[in-house]
Amino acid sequence: MSRVKSGVVTHARHRKVIKAAKGHYGARSRNFRTATQSVDKAMQYATRDRKVRKRNFRALWIQRINAAVRAFDEKLTYSRFINGLALAGIEVDRKVLADLAVTEPAAFNDIAARAKAALA
Repeated sequence: MSRVKSGVVTHARHRKVIKAAKGHYGARSRNFRTATQSVDKAMQYATRDRKVRKRNFRALWIQRINAAVRAFDEKLTYSRFINGLALAGIEVDRKVLADLAVTEPAAFNDIAARAKAALA
């Protein structure tokens, strides 16, 4: 039986890791062993932060909606506005509401007026 050397496969694996470590600082982008650790940790961060990104955007949308609701009526809060939407039967998610508040304030104010009327 002939001997098989693993040079080609190993070189390809190393090249893949070094390519993934492009942009990392110093030896983390050059040495295979250090680059492997760096890429593994980067993948852990990426997996975790996909969830965190969703959380951050939802918080941003809520802040924008709250600011627009307060500009519409100082007495109306975000939570009462959301409750008014539910009572009025308006099913619009926070992403769309935040976009309306920024790009089309007149349409948002109309929705806010309906939500306020449903509360009364």
